[in-house]
Amino acid sequence: MLLSHQLQGARFELKYVVGESCARGVRDFALSYLVPDEHSTPENNYEYPVHSLYLDSASLTLCRATLHGLKNRFKLRIRYYDDSPDSPAFLEVKRRQNDVILKQRVAVRRGSIPRVVAGHWPVPADIIDQSPRGMSALQEFTHLRTLLMAEGQAIVSYTREAYVTANDNTVRLTLDRRLRGYRCNGQGCLARSGVPVEPDVGGVILELKFTDRFPIWMRELVRAFNLERRSVAKYVACIMSLRAPALQLV
Repeated sequence: MLLSHQLQGARFELKYVVGESCARGVRDFALSYLVPDEHSTPENNYEYPVHSLYLDSASLTLCRATLHGLKNRFKLRIRYYDDSPDSPAFLEVKRRQNDVILKQRVAVRRGSIPRVVAGHWPVPADIIDQSPRGMSALQEFTHLRTLLMAEGQAIVSYTREAYVTANDNTVRLTLDRRLRGYRCNGQGCLARSGVPVEPDVGGVILELKFTDRFPIWMRELVRAFNLERRSVAKYVACIMSLRAPALQLV
């Protein structure tokens, strides 16, 4: 169970798609500077599952914003890491302003999710993080959900390897594999059911995340492995696989 639910400040995220052998090389290179994050352990082979229920309008406003390459856009999602009813879920607003990422998140109890997706605040007892930052994130999430009349459109799942600086989270490197998308009923159900789609994004999704300056060693990593930055939107890939060919998004 993951309990970290802090507000992240301004952050840069650079994405790449690499082959499996390259991913292993990148990991070995990064381990000279980073350590596995607290959730990556030998017991789980340094990987853990990530699941997100993405909310969007009926016309998929947020999906289209990504497809059209809008510089200022956001995503609404409910993230969780296992299927235990006792584990928290995290309401997240992830904004992109050019290359800068600003993320707000607040932890709530699972039982509150249908109520939240329906446009209501959780009852106070269901809000796990009642700090000023948590309450601000909850207010923003609820406001945007109501503004868009957003409902659950897809559950996106994958496995993640994550590495961070030893004493903080200012630098982070992730490797995401086995992307899957599930249909959902729009009512805030977090259960994954039915046959998933498995969008082919071309390999392992590598993300380099850092605050302020691009670390020199990361620049060297990009050069050494001849990495080419590209856009990889997991939610969009899953929606297009789930809805195509019936839905034209462009």
